[in-house]
Amino acid sequence: MKPGGFGASLGPLGRALAQRDARLFFTASVVSWTGLWVHRIAVAWLAWELTRSAFWVGLVAFCDLAPAVVFSPIAGAIADRVDRVKLTMLSQAVIAVEAATVAATLATGSLTIGLLLLLEMTSGTAASFAQPARQSLMPALVPRAELPAAVACNSLCFSVARLVGPAIAGPLIAWGGVAPAVALNACAYVFASVTMLGLRVDPAERRGHAPEGSMLNEVLAGFRYVARHPGIRPLLIFAATASVLMRGVQEILPPYVERLFHRGPDGLAMLTAAIGVGALFAGLWVANRGRLGGATALSVGAVAVQAVATIGFVATGFFPFALLCAAVLGAAASVHGISTQTLMQSAADHAMRGRVLSLWGMITRACPASGALALGAAGEVFGLRAPTIVAMLLALGVAAWGAGRMPVMVRELESAG
Repeated sequence: MKPGGFGASLGPLGRALAQRDARLFFTASVVSWTGLWVHRIAVAWLAWELTRSAFWVGLVAFCDLAPAVVFSPIAGAIADRVDRVKLTMLSQAVIAVEAATVAATLATGSLTIGLLLLLEMTSGTAASFAQPARQSLMPALVPRAELPAAVACNSLCFSVARLVGPAIAGPLIAWGGVAPAVALNACAYVFASVTMLGLRVDPAERRGHAPEGSMLNEVLAGFRYVARHPGIRPLLIFAATASVLMRGVQEILPPYVERLFHRGPDGLAMLTAAIGVGALFAGLWVANRGRLGGATALSVGAVAVQAVATIGFVATGFFPFALLCAAVLGAAASVHGISTQTLMQSAADHAMRGRVLSLWGMITRACPASGALALGAAGEVFGLRAPTIVAMLLALGVAAWGAGRMPVMVRELESAG
């Protein structure tokens, strides 16, 4: 599209979406992540119905997200040395097969909580490989100047899916049960895999480098690179700690819905959709901001806002106010995630991009899983409110720690753009 055309008139987001491959990539992202959110809500509700235990709901989330601890660093090294398009297709196909298996075993009455845990762990492992491979392709889809908007658009797609997915999941579960909802996710990931064939990615961007040594050495090289980077290291430490403390709430919403607000699947869908609405509007704002400057301050400040909003969410028994708080925490989480990923995409060396993003993937998957398991276990003993408020107060302390390191992070990360 020519400068000054329709894409340019829409600002940075429009310019990013003016690229053909970007439109194809993000369309597939919306479809697959919508299926993912339908799946997450369905499986969480299924686990709650099977066990009536916040701990087991947390354990299901843990099995989906925790494999990132083991596999993400390996997946990042693989994504830097193999064809990233093919790796993405294969990983997404495995997720589709897992969802189809859950739906089939549930429909035939042979699904147990143990089998569900095993299948969710399989899906989580595949997702650990898909994340760095898929995200590493993003700089190949748009001009470098539009990368912040493209990263924001990627998170925006997730926010749209978080909004649309629950809107589909609630009525679908109420009408046909969990099996059709999970089957929908299988179809969504088949679509996402097939669309990868249509991307015209520069061969130089399909992989980071030719294999230079053993896989172990390349994994360790990724850790050393991050550990020595004066900007990426504190940013990842900050994001990981905040994620453990705060993101678990979103992973085990069913117990909050029933115990605090005495609602069923409709309440779960409404809360998840409220989080999605907040994330959507915040994502649009960050996407159209279109610049790297100030991203560090947004990343740190958003954590403090999310902690305060979560305290409001659990402190009230008034459902409309809880929906408002959910929208605010969704917005803050979106701003934090977009800003953090944009900083890493811009600062990371091309040959190390997959490994850096794999550590970000580990944070976004394993840390919420750990937080969900801890909150679920604490919720069985102390109730849900007190442990959640304590975790949010600790998160405010983490935000203060991040604020103290902002000058260094700004210098090392924002100058990369």
